[in-house]
Amino acid sequence: MQRNPTPDFVFRPVPRGAAPRLIRTATELHRPPDPQAARIAIKTQGRILFIDPARIVAVVAQGNYVLLQREAGSYCVRESISVMAAKLQPYGFVRIHRSALVNKFWLEEISPGLGGEYVLRLRGGRAFKITRTYRKNLRLLADVWVGRDAGR
Repeated sequence: MQRNPTPDFVFRPVPRGAAPRLIRTATELHRPPDPQAARIAIKTQGRILFIDPARIVAVVAQGNYVLLQREAGSYCVRESISVMAAKLQPYGFVRIHRSALVNKFWLEEISPGLGGEYVLRLRGGRAFKITRTYRKNLRLLADVWVGRDAGR
């Protein structure tokens, strides 16, 4: 077995006093976006709109498009639900069905349904089914669960 004479990485000493600054910089790079101050750009109907992700209630797949549902009105965007799930996850969106994401900040209630499924109700009365496949994502809907068997 032949060894590579040049390493892929090099350790260098950190100058005195630079470590706290490096740690602060690394922390800022990995900080999730602030959902309260964020804006996302979407291209729809030949124009680019800037919208607040906190105003989006749910994202529902419709073929090759997704429907960004707001409290009043919606936007149709040509994107897959998987790509939207990855892009919106830092803003509090959780996948609950193969064709639906919900904004956890709009969540009001979860109740058991038939066959191991759950029904999720958002403010404003919209209801979505949480299928057994995505039941594990229930834990992502709240930061703290209180009570016996909460968020199973």
